[in-house]
Amino acid sequence: MIKLLRANRDLRWLFIAQVISFMGDWFSFVAVTGMIKDATDSEFLVSLAYVSFSLPAFLASPIAGVTVDRFDRRKLLLIVSVLQAFAALGLLTATDSSVWPLFMFQGVISALAAFVKPAIDAGVPNLARTPAELRTANVLFGSTWGVMLAVGAAAGGLFSQAFGRQAAFYANAASFIAAMLLFALIRRPLQEPQHANRPTMRPIADMTEAIRYARKDHVVLALIASKSTFAIGAGTVSQLPVLATSVFGWGDSGTGMLLAARGVGAGLGPLIASRFAKGSVANVLRICGLAGIGFSVSYLAAAWAPVIWVAALLIAIGHLGGGSQWTLSTYGLQLRTPDHIRGRVMAGDFAIVTLFMSLSGLGAGLLSEAVGVRWTITAFAGAAGLAGITYIALTRPIMMKLRAEEAAAASASDQANDTEAMGST
Repeated sequence: MIKLLRANRDLRWLFIAQVISFMGDWFSFVAVTGMIKDATDSEFLVSLAYVSFSLPAFLASPIAGVTVDRFDRRKLLLIVSVLQAFAALGLLTATDSSVWPLFMFQGVISALAAFVKPAIDAGVPNLARTPAELRTANVLFGSTWGVMLAVGAAAGGLFSQAFGRQAAFYANAASFIAAMLLFALIRRPLQEPQHANRPTMRPIADMTEAIRYARKDHVVLALIASKSTFAIGAGTVSQLPVLATSVFGWGDSGTGMLLAARGVGAGLGPLIASRFAKGSVANVLRICGLAGIGFSVSYLAAAWAPVIWVAALLIAIGHLGGGSQWTLSTYGLQLRTPDHIRGRVMAGDFAIVTLFMSLSGLGAGLLSEAVGVRWTITAFAGAAGLAGITYIALTRPIMMKLRAEEAAAASASDQANDTEAMGST
């Protein structure tokens, strides 16, 4: 991976920009949830803060996908980063007696993020120079989210307690400016030339084209659906600040610890899973289903852990699966979709998962008010497990068909190599 970053200049700048932006996001998340919990003492409003990190992205995704496919992706990243920096400064207007700006400005940041992720995911295949580089880049970019969650959440919790939440909001704004400067260093185009700068936008027609494409390819549908098994149980994640503070009696540092454990798992998961995927989309689908079940079992145990350290370890194990699922399904979509429609497919994928995460977070907040955080995590972890089992059953025919296609392709490749070897002799 280090070799890739040294050899491919543009991927290096894109990667570092993503690292810095994610770091700032998690600084902000710990401060936002901590401020809301202290000001309102409401489990539901803490969950609503989690929703403000996801639901606006779903609402913006239909326009975002079309924009990513119609306009220069590099210029789009520059503009969006500046707008996110201004929105991050808006978080400073919140006070203990008035927390609504946290929801509003975080919602704006989230809506703008709906443009960033599809632009990066759709652009990486155009910066990778070989299939091997694409595989390595996908694992690298996928694990970055988890690693920065681990580092950013842990550091953000300590930073917030040491310097105050306002300082964390300033750090978030600065991260977007730094990311913008790094995006500006990218020289190669993030899309094929014939697909850039097509200003005519038809949001409904363009998204319909992407939906029609996905419906024709059941593998694409299965890859998109894979993230939903995690997203159905994502209400568990919305309750981590409540688990840290109300059950274990910690402050922002406890929230940071549990989120960091989530990040460790999400960061290591893609590195481990990529060794088992071996470039096979059939293996990707199988791992995605098993990952949902692993996530479920780990969170069921974490809900009733006796101390925060045990809970953190179990959460890290659970997100080995979550991180694998997220990264590998994105890689599969990069392989299966052409450049001219890839942005819309990626945006649709992002929209579906953020919708499920938002609904799951809202449901978890309401249930937590009624039955408590531990039973809420138990319920949503159980739902994720059922979703994982169902996913494996429904995608089994697709996996069998893919394995047959991959075996036939490998056999044809071996025959071609044998023929070439005989000809050379």
